[in-house]
Amino acid sequence: MSDYPKKAIIVEGKTDKARILKVLDEKIDIICTFGTINMEKLEHLIDLERYQDIYVWADADEAGKELRRKIKIVYPQVRDLYTQKKYREVAATPLDVLAQILDKAHFSVKKI
Repeated sequence: MSDYPKKAIIVEGKTDKARILKVLDEKIDIICTFGTINMEKLEHLIDLERYQDIYVWADADEAGKELRRKIKIVYPQVRDLYTQKKYREVAATPLDVLAQILDKAHFSVKKI
């Protein structure tokens, strides 16, 4: 059995990653794309054999929508996580709301 986490979340940037890590209470990989990414790099981003569940959590702007589209082409089995539209960005979403979204997706979260 591997020591690797069984879940991964793909996010746009390290601010998103840091924000999510504040509420998670389990070991998962959070992979940053740093915004836009070309298809070739995207194909090498994740080792599918390593994870049972992969999620994408991008911002609700055009760059985030484009990233989701590209990821779905390469990884059609990826699940989506969305922040509430009023917050627009993962990094701008309050911690308690992030925790609720993650809890609903069956992640272990800290009490906020």
